Amino acid sequence: MPRFVVEADGGSRGNPGPAGYGAVVLDATTGETLAEAAEYIGVATNNVAEYKGLVAGLKAAHALDPEAKVHVRMDSKLVVEQMSGRWKIKHPDMKPLAAAAGRVYPAAAVTYEWIPREKNKHADRLANEAMDAGKRGKQWEPARSTAELGARDAGPARVVGDAAAGAAKARAALSGGAGPTVTSGTAAVSEPVPLSEGTDATDTSAPPVGWAAPADLGAPATFVLLRHGETPLTPEKRFSGSGGSDPSLSAAGVRQAEAVAAALAARGTVQEIVSSPLKRCRETAEAVAARLGLDIRIEDGLRETDFGAWEGLTYAEVKQRHGDDLAAWLASPKVAPTGGGESFATVTRRVAAARERLLTRSAGRTVLLVTHVTPIKTLVRLALGAPPESLFRMELSAASLSAVAYYADGNASVRLLNDTSHLRD
Repeated sequence: MPRFVVEADGGSRGNPGPAGYGAVVLDATTGETLAEAAEYIGVATNNVAEYKGLVAGLKAAHALDPEAKVHVRMDSKLVVEQMSGRWKIKHPDMKPLAAAAGRVYPAAAVTYEWIPREKNKHADRLANEAMDAGKRGKQWEPARSTAELGARDAGPARVVGDAAAGAAKARAALSGGAGPTVTSGTAAVSEPVPLSEGTDATDTSAPPVGWAAPADLGAPATFVLLRHGETPLTPEKRFSGSGGSDPSLSAAGVRQAEAVAAALAARGTVQEIVSSPLKRCRETAEAVAARLGLDIRIEDGLRETDFGAWEGLTYAEVKQRHGDDLAAWLASPKVAPTGGGESFATVTRRVAAARERLLTRSAGRTVLLVTHVTPIKTLVRLALGAPPESLFRMELSAASLSAVAYYADGNASVRLLNDTSHLRD
């Protein structure tokens, strides 16, 4: 089930005075900004603006998924305590607003948390933007990107979710109406090293400067990411996802699977094999498992994107038949392929949930994940805290190896990307 975080804020310049609210919806797993809302509401009190921000944030989340679980974070103690049921709602202006908030989702689907004002900067900025726009007699409009939004913050940007790992690594390297938005992150890629070797971790709750990091937190969970071998569709560059014909490996793909199995056997670090349920991955995993003497566990979250009506078509064919849909898909991670396919946002939530399931049982272990292009790129992107458009800027060859290490403090480190050295002979 999808899980969202809603951060909301409201302000009044006069209390009562010119007022506005802001709200942002985040993916609870990845920390990505999914939607923003802000509005100038005329003359009102702070409390009214805070409540209106809450209602707008919940409605924005509901528009994304009415079945989601939502965790609300606000710096208004009044709103949090009243909506949590611990304080009575006595003011007549608050009662209808609280009721409106309570109608968006069932009460059991929403939890509330008070946070300090300095941790609510995104929603606070949106509320101030709305009030500034109202002062000019205009409506608030979303900024073009969160990179632009971040540049306008008075203080340093708050790092959310997987972006924390990339930002922490980057710091160490440097010292030596709601509309969808795209988050951008800062990241550093480490040089390729043996798959079982560890690196120092940093504490993202209070990031140290330079190399003054705490001691290594122990061996990370290392996911070795293996893209399956070729199928008949691979050299023709056809869309081949989880909604198509589920092709087997071609003769070339079988040879690739044997080559990567030999390479992994020589390294001797893999302790477990997990595979996508699709045939091409299972066949690749079976070749490795036969060499390593391991069993294969199936994880449905590792399956490829469902490309809908584009399954089996080349990019040129899709562009000719579904040009507008293709352009929209390339422009937004929330747009799905024609005919009921999966958006990249949907795949990200699925893959991130699978990652969390696997990590709960993989501390200190090296696990081979046999999967597809989009899941591998997604895991790498999340580890780096990179924006969704980075998916189009990575190359992943058939039967290639990549690796990500995950540490106990939440940091992640990309160790390897698209290694095909085992195929050169």
